[in-house]
Amino acid sequence: MGNLTFGIVKPDAVRAGHTGNIIQRINEAGFKLRAMKTLHMSQRGAEGFYAVHRERPFFAGLTEFMSSAPCVVMVLEKEGAVKAWRDLMGATDPAKADEGTLRKDFGGSLGENAVHGSDSDENAAIEIAYFFSQLELV
Repeated sequence: MGNLTFGIVKPDAVRAGHTGNIIQRINEAGFKLRAMKTLHMSQRGAEGFYAVHRERPFFAGLTEFMSSAPCVVMVLEKEGAVKAWRDLMGATDPAKADEGTLRKDFGGSLGENAVHGSDSDENAAIEIAYFFSQLELV
């Protein structure tokens, strides 16, 4: 699966009207959009998605934020997709992200940093399956 990864345009970026700009940047970076949909995660849905972080101090705030407004979930395809998407996103903290990255340009804070991306091929497969059936991948 090394050519697929999972991404989210988070509620802060959707609310601020950045979805189109972010998708344009994804396309310009050579990714193919294999699937995409807008949804409003429930608190329970966000808790399930971020279950790996359940014991972390930021879990409650993260799941509350991710269920606060609509987001856009995506399956992205490119050679070495996980690393390529993480490079385009930039550092988790927008203040420390490199110029030209999505988080530098669209993220507001460590907690509201515009985009999410899988951190490994294994997690990409899990995260894709959380939101998409095989029929939805084009």
